Amino acid sequence: MTAGWSTEPKDDPGKSPGAEHDFRDASRGERIQKVLASAGLGSRRSCEELIAEGIVRVNGHLVADLPAWVDPVHDRITVRGKPIHRPTKHVYVMLFKPRGTLCTNDDPEGRTRAIDLVNHPSRARLFPVGRLDRESSGLLLLTDDGILAQRLTHPSHEVGRTYEISVRGRVEESDLARLRRGIFLSDGRHSAKRASAERLQVLRRDRDRTRLRLVLREGRNRQVRRMLARLGFPVKRLQRTAMGTLNLRGLQPGQWRDLTISELKALRHAVGLDQTRS
Repeated sequence: MTAGWSTEPKDDPGKSPGAEHDFRDASRGERIQKVLASAGLGSRRSCEELIAEGIVRVNGHLVADLPAWVDPVHDRITVRGKPIHRPTKHVYVMLFKPRGTLCTNDDPEGRTRAIDLVNHPSRARLFPVGRLDRESSGLLLLTDDGILAQRLTHPSHEVGRTYEISVRGRVEESDLARLRRGIFLSDGRHSAKRASAERLQVLRRDRDRTRLRLVLREGRNRQVRRMLARLGFPVKRLQRTAMGTLNLRGLQPGQWRDLTISELKALRHAVGLDQTRS
């Protein structure tokens, strides 16, 4: 077997070019010459020459012009009628974590874990990205992609997390100013560090309750609850509604779905793993 090829039936040579498939849509995934090169078919420049020869097809449709983007996992890409090797597929899941669910994969007490709610057909070994404590709900990303997970949780790359919070008491403007300036929080053996909100908005303010929307770029343990507790406002309800460009729209507590190609592309770009560069 030649490097870069797998043994599958050849395409139907009579199938028409891919006018009905918009390979110029960058949201499809990766540049086709990058995918061909990753499959061992030569340099990106030599793979561009293969495309110019008119011997590259995607899902049976001729791709003869660049730029062109493909989904290397789901698209069937052939050169001279022979399919190229497909890369190992990682799994990226967005879960609406309900209250009372744990993010850890290891719980000796047998309580419900986030991974227990995701019956993914791939049977991939997923793990949660970042922290969301047991009594909090909302957006939780699960994956088996260690590189992306490390980038998302590293202090130099962390993307904004949006929370909607309900606290007991009336939060005044002076309290909001303190949250924006930052509050020193200790993390065990380490010295106290300032924790602050990147963006802060009052959604509703009553005499005995306040609803806030808050954006953080850090992922310290129970950070939102600890910041508000320092000001004398116990958190009654906390929900993460967004993570970077991802949001919970369309999901109910306990539901999950795979990320779309465009969502994954935006997430990777936010942490410096832009997969569409040539």
